[in-house]
Amino acid sequence: MTERQTLSILYYLRRDKKNKKDEAPVYLRITVNGKRSEMATNRYVDPDKWNHEGGYVKGNKTEYKALNEYLDILRSKVYQAQRELIEGNKLVTAEALRNKIQGKTGIQKTLLEVFEYHNHLIKEQVPGQYSPATLTKYKTTLDHIRNFVKYKFQKEDLYLNELNHEFVTSLEHYLKTILDQNHNTAIKYIKNLRKVIHLAVKNDWLVKDPFIHFSVRLKEVKKDYLDEHELTIIESVGIASPRLGLVRDIFIFSCYTGLAYKDVKLLTPDNVRIGIDGEQWIFTERIKTDTKSNIPLLPKALEIIEKYKEYPENVIEGRLLPVISNQKMNLYLKEIAKLAGIKKTLTFHLARHTFATTVTLANGVPIESVSEMLGHKSMRTTQIYAKVIDKKVSEDMGKLKEKLINKNKLTKQYKVKK
Repeated sequence: MTERQTLSILYYLRRDKKNKKDEAPVYLRITVNGKRSEMATNRYVDPDKWNHEGGYVKGNKTEYKALNEYLDILRSKVYQAQRELIEGNKLVTAEALRNKIQGKTGIQKTLLEVFEYHNHLIKEQVPGQYSPATLTKYKTTLDHIRNFVKYKFQKEDLYLNELNHEFVTSLEHYLKTILDQNHNTAIKYIKNLRKVIHLAVKNDWLVKDPFIHFSVRLKEVKKDYLDEHELTIIESVGIASPRLGLVRDIFIFSCYTGLAYKDVKLLTPDNVRIGIDGEQWIFTERIKTDTKSNIPLLPKALEIIEKYKEYPENVIEGRLLPVISNQKMNLYLKEIAKLAGIKKTLTFHLARHTFATTVTLANGVPIESVSEMLGHKSMRTTQIYAKVIDKKVSEDMGKLKEKLINKNKLTKQYKVKK
């Protein structure tokens, strides 16, 4: 128990539960940091013989002395339970002390205990129901929660019944300030915790959901992408360096397939098969969401596959494309952007956004088809790209309106002069 914690023990009578002899039961109240837990001592006493301030029976009768000795022993057990919890590096709460002296040591569940149990369930379903990436994100969340508990409460763990709305809001503040996470990243970690808490509620390990009044809304993020002109420049810019040429080709491949870095890296020749239309498609599953992603291959993507068909590294390792590390890929893409005169921050994931907007939606491909090819679990995820297209249309139409207004003004001026 830390210095900030306080423990008090009080004996009192429950006059509303008198027995046939008109004796009242003696109850023990344990209070830690203002939070109470109560239990019956299974002893009764004449209310007139009870010292309310001292919490003992008045008188010298043998039976009175025996009762007082029993209450002293019970008090000692509370302090002994306190010492045992501290030595075992366990959380000291009023309920924990009561459970320990009653021998109910396995009733309460702790936050990290349940989180580890949840992660074990996920691990058992990898790669069937969940991807390795999903397990990794929950492990990372657990690490953040563990560090937060140490930082905020100076504890190794917390019991589930200690969690409340303040705990969640404090965690959000910790993620955003101490760990310097942006809003959406912090909320994603909190959402992972909420899933674990819901597991605890469903198993009746926790009565009240601390998330009941907490909003976990993500902020809409601007999805940057290359427009048609920029994409053409990247495709055609002269590049003398072989390594930059390779990176440019794989980036362009993603622009015409919509595949994320990890998904491109894991492609093998077996992923390219004849589709329902008799043409070549990519049949794969997204690593991030573990959903299928079947994509008809556009001419540019086919051209790049053919270019690296006999590439030594591909032949030896059985890969479709010679993909280097994501870190180096993004580093070289910045060099390519500089050569092409592109001001946008070029990253590999920008290619996926470009496929969704410039290559497909802007060319009239239905959003349902785009969502299917991107491997999105929800249409709402794809609609973010549709909003980008709508904004671009709005901007273009705004420019057109301005041109028409100016043209109309010139026409009127011409008529007046004439």
